Order: sequence, then C-alpha cells, then structure tokens
Amino acid sequence: MTAKTDDAGLRPGEVTVPLPASTDAGLYFIGRIRTPWSARKDCPKNTREARERGTVCTIEVDPRWGEAMAGLETCSHLIVLYWMDRARRDLVVQRPAHYDTGRATFALRSPVRPNPIALAVVELRKVAGNTLEVVGLDCLDGTPLLDIKPYFASTDAIPDARVGWHEGQKR
Repeated sequence: MTAKTDDAGLRPGEVTVPLPASTDAGLYFIGRIRTPWSARKDCPKNTREARERGTVCTIEVDPRWGEAMAGLETCSHLIVLYWMDRARRDLVVQRPAHYDTGRATFALRSPVRPNPIALAVVELRKVAGNTLEVVGLDCLDGTPLLDIKPYFASTDAIPDARVGWHEGQKR
C-alpha cells in the first residue's frame, strides 16, 4: 500500500493499492440509468440526499429483460444495483470531502471501491414498457444497471442498525 498525493485526484491521506491483472467474474449490464447529472460534483452525495431532492430519474431496461419486469408496477419501492463505471477502484483509504480524516473504503458508502457496485432504495413512480421512473438515485447519466429487486420493508429494514464511527458526524 502506498500513500500518495498526485495529479490523479487523490486527497491527502488517501491510500492506493495495485489492482489485480484480471477480473474473476463477468456481469451483464441489463440497462442504463438516465439522470440529469453529467459531473460527479452535481450528483447528490448519497441516496438520502437524492430522495430529498425528489429528482425523477429513468431506468431503461434492455428490452430482452422485459418479461422479468412483470409485477414491478405493484411495488412502491425497489432496490437498484448499479455499476459506478467512472469511479476509481484502487483506494483502500479515502478522505471524503466532508470529513477531516481518512476512512477505510469498506467502512464508507463511496462509489470508489474495488468493485464499484452501488445500491439505492428508490421510490417507483411509473412503469412504462421497459422503463421505470424512480426517485432516489445518486449516479451519473448513463450508469450501467446491474439488477432490480423489490424492497421488502419487513426484511430489508433494520431500524437499530448503526455505524459507530459515523455517529455524531455532521450530516
């Protein structure tokens, strides 16, 4: 591991590692996400902020997966998994702009991670053919879609969950 500050956009205290020469698995992108954001600085910083903004985004599912969408129209909320394809993948320690100190990558929800898989619980507003209109996404326009799942409040919500280091942080 090496601590660096260079022209690659690293902040002081961030640490990188060399990436493996090859990947272990293949994925199918099942669609694309359409948002009004083309630059990271314009995106909501997290899905909570995205929900508060109320911006409607469109998920375009590849037509071959149309039959897999049956029943989604009955859901109020969905879990959306997406691939943050423009994120760095080599940081093990990051210093988010709104924190004073660095944090280990796996202790953060940042898109910068070895496998930049993001998760959002979104409100489903409309289903039209192979498109979904949703609120609660925090990604750039054109982000690849990995999966869609129904959100079950009875099993997905854990009201007493906590992140100790984050308690008391300015939000």
